[in-house]
Amino acid sequence: MNRLAFTFHGAALEALGSGALYWPAHGLLVVSDLHLGKCARLSAGGGAALPPYDARETLTRLATDLDATSATRVICLGDSFDTAEIGAVLPEDERAWITRLQAGREWTWVEGNHDPGPVGLGGTHLREARHGALHFRHIAQADAHGGGEVSGHYHPKARIALRGRTLSRPCFLVDSRRLVMPAYGAYTGGLCTRSPVLSTLMDADAQAILCGPKPARLPMPRAQQPRRRAS
Repeated sequence: MNRLAFTFHGAALEALGSGALYWPAHGLLVVSDLHLGKCARLSAGGGAALPPYDARETLTRLATDLDATSATRVICLGDSFDTAEIGAVLPEDERAWITRLQAGREWTWVEGNHDPGPVGLGGTHLREARHGALHFRHIAQADAHGGGEVSGHYHPKARIALRGRTLSRPCFLVDSRRLVMPAYGAYTGGLCTRSPVLSTLMDADAQAILCGPKPARLPMPRAQQPRRRAS
């Protein structure tokens, strides 16, 4: 499995190329923003008619990561479902698939802005969760004190120039206080790290860990500041 090891608030973590985060000492796999049922919601609302395979692709990737890490704990870091109602109306085979993945594991659904309240599936539902020195929530708090915050919500993507072409990849963002997860779900889109929102949220020394076949760490790409004209 492709992974990049790093330390955050004393925790030895691994960023997986899939966009999952693994904490070996706790047997804990963290994923964020699965947005299961997104294609079904868009089609039902008269939007883009996308093939209804997003949940299958996402759950296949999750099953692969669980097998590869042998994780015994899972935290889904909010927006696991595209709406609060989707969890209750997922196709039976997809609900059964989730039940199989949960079997024998401590499973926590953290509340997101798309799926507040219980999701109607097994596991524990919490607004926030804590393991050791790390605090897990869906949306980062700008005034988070003490650090050690792990969150999702923003779907960060880094755009870099490489060999004459532009490469865009989902990424983890890490600074001294917080870690922002990439979106794990298929067809989720993303927010460029150069956006004012992420540039304001993350410290000046923030790093990006690019997802993909070979996860790579680099300074977080930011918008270039305009040069001052000489007076």
